[in-house]
Amino acid sequence: MRISVAADERVGVAQELIEELARRGHETLRHGALADGERDDWAWASAAAARDVAQGRAEQAIVCCWTGTGASIAANKVAGIRAALCVDAATAAGARQWNDANVLALSLRSTSSAELREILDAWFAGRPSAEADDRANIAHLSAIERADES
Repeated sequence: MRISVAADERVGVAQELIEELARRGHETLRHGALADGERDDWAWASAAAARDVAQGRAEQAIVCCWTGTGASIAANKVAGIRAALCVDAATAAGARQWNDANVLALSLRSTSSAELREILDAWFAGRPSAEADDRANIAHLSAIERADES
């Protein structure tokens, strides 16, 4: 799978994330501090990774900043993106299942190596729910985006 990855700093699990994705057989598109010559601020880097997903250059994205909050906010500003800040495996599994999240946001400050692997395991194992109420919520998010564009 092609995954767009962004971080505003090369601290915490930033480098380990790239290595872990490669170990799992994923191709990465890199942004921010993970790429040469790009602006590394969280808003710019995270939006670039989210645009890769929205425009079909990547199937998913993982965005990182110190807390993960700014990265998730920036990614969610891109139409079609459902970014979820996940601090544990249960949250990652739920984000994929109930929210059909296509961007994972991580904290560079508080995500340990063990948590990173657990979160990635849950994220990649997760599948969007086929339940009618869950699909209705996702459809409503798209309707909100269309209404806001008007």
